[in-house]
Amino acid sequence: MTTRNLLPLALLCLTHCAGIQQAGYTADESALALLPADADGFDDGRGRFREIFCSILEGHGQNLKDYRTCEEALTRVGEESPPTGVPIRRGLSNQDFLVGLVPGLGWQCVKHWLKKDNYVPLHVAQHGYDLRLFDVDGLSSTENNALQIRDHVLSLSQEDESRPLILMGHSKGTVDILQAVVSYPEVSSRVVAVVSLAGAVGGSPLSETMQQSHFDRLARVPRSGCEPGDSGALASLNPALRQQWLADNSLPDGIRYYSVIAYPDPEHVSYGLKSTYLKLAEVDARNDGRLIFYDQFIPGATLLAFTNADHFAISTPVARQLAISQSTFANKSDYPRAALLEAILRYVEEDLTGSE
Repeated sequence: MTTRNLLPLALLCLTHCAGIQQAGYTADESALALLPADADGFDDGRGRFREIFCSILEGHGQNLKDYRTCEEALTRVGEESPPTGVPIRRGLSNQDFLVGLVPGLGWQCVKHWLKKDNYVPLHVAQHGYDLRLFDVDGLSSTENNALQIRDHVLSLSQEDESRPLILMGHSKGTVDILQAVVSYPEVSSRVVAVVSLAGAVGGSPLSETMQQSHFDRLARVPRSGCEPGDSGALASLNPALRQQWLADNSLPDGIRYYSVIAYPDPEHVSYGLKSTYLKLAEVDARNDGRLIFYDQFIPGATLLAFTNADHFAISTPVARQLAISQSTFANKSDYPRAALLEAILRYVEEDLTGSE
């Protein structure tokens, strides 16, 4: 492999590859008390979600890529809501949902170095769910990207205009979505649900020590596919700014919100995230290598799951697309993402329609 081919791998690693060390880790009830919630607590959907996810994994999950058992895939944190015992609906969705997936910081810059992978969209399409990428600037601010999400929504075909719209964001993509539904009524009026996958809702302490120029290097890599934009991505993840934004803005009524939190045990954090994992562990060891667990929760959301996956494993099959990364910085990126996305969409459909 040439030096030029190794360059995108090094940039994906973002200079945070480090030797494995063990940080303190717990999964007891104390974690639940740290989730941002109102006086009545939060809506705990974990029991039902576990039923759905486990049913999918047991039913056809072993035939999907990156299989793990249900107990390996989900982290038990404290006491979960009890299972319902209601049979899982396994047929085609009849709701004609359109699902817009908004990626996180830097994705636009590295996607061209990964083999095009439509595995998850093709899988959920078999079950009646239309999942599309709503691409946004990889290095720009939340305000900039919220406008791009608006543009995606307004550019939908006439046929798609009447379809219920679910927006699903990974990492900073969740923050971009929340900004879009608050700022643009033409977006919020179309959206029925927002799903956060390891969303940077409360920001990240790492943004206070990293430099935007560190990420802007990605735009200078040949064929990276991105521009610096307004170079406001990292500033958008400042914890003080995010907390103030949450205090100043009410999320629109009429939209249901769901949070899936990345909460890996130390053995499921890839080499490339170990350094930042340990850095965040100085604040709280319950982090995914980029975000502390409680900063991933949308206030007022239904909690679907704590996943035993690090920040990248929950969203991107890096090791499957770049074989060398499996033994270098993405050695723990195998995760049953197709089954996870199917379970999320089945839960959301069930919840929105009131049917079990």
